[in-house]
Amino acid sequence: MSGELSRNINIKEPRWDQGTFMGRARHFFMVTDPRNVLLSSETLDEAKVIVEDYRAGIVKPGLTEDELWRAKYIYDSAFHPDTGEKMLVIGRMSAQVPMNMSITGCMLTFYRTTPAVVFWQWVNQSFNAIVNYTNRSGDAPITVNQLGAAYVSATTGAVVTALGLKSLAMRLPPIVSRFVPFAAVAAANCINIPFMRQRELKYGIPVTDENGNRLGESASAAKQAIVQVVVLVFATPLCCALFPQKSSMSVSGLEADLQERIRQTSPHTTTVYFNKGL
Repeated sequence: MSGELSRNINIKEPRWDQGTFMGRARHFFMVTDPRNVLLSSETLDEAKVIVEDYRAGIVKPGLTEDELWRAKYIYDSAFHPDTGEKMLVIGRMSAQVPMNMSITGCMLTFYRTTPAVVFWQWVNQSFNAIVNYTNRSGDAPITVNQLGAAYVSATTGAVVTALGLKSLAMRLPPIVSRFVPFAAVAAANCINIPFMRQRELKYGIPVTDENGNRLGESASAAKQAIVQVVVLVFATPLCCALFPQKSSMSVSGLEADLQERIRQTSPHTTTVYFNKGL
């Protein structure tokens, strides 16, 4: 039928050119759209069926290209790209705007006393720990003990950093000290992210060739992914758009044993790709 949707649309990749900042920004604006938090489980599951069926070559009758892309971004907003599991609601990137506005407002309001700073920094870093875990890269399971240790170390380090900046703020003019909570949040997040994703640094994250074939796990790729995410702590989604979601690196930058394995199994591969997380 002439009106049937083409089966050649690559929904494994974003709709817009990820080689440009504007293309990446449009992609992340869709992924972080706060309206997606309000979608029902039925809507999410319907989007998942549409996406998975299309990838399998099954097209829902009457489905338009815009409806397909809408389903793809609903799916991406709620399901982890590596594990395929449905993510915690408050850990999804679409919850970033409403949650951060609420928490940041409280931190800016209640910043004068140490107990208030500790409490709201703890709330904020607990939220960030959930976000960083939910949007981690890779599909390796993590035990409760590992998750607990990462959470305690991340929140403790972040709160200590925030308290240090608060003591510094006492020597600054009042107008300047008002901005210290923001600086404390940014600095604390730089500590939170590596701690919550420390398992990736130890065991690596999946790397693939340009066709999505898995080549192994790389701690070097994990380091690059986490560095790219750490510089996103100042704004969402524009800072997310600084780097593509599907990042890349040269095979020569990987561990020696993984380089050798790739030379043997995929000798023509010079660049590998990985999900950097958010």
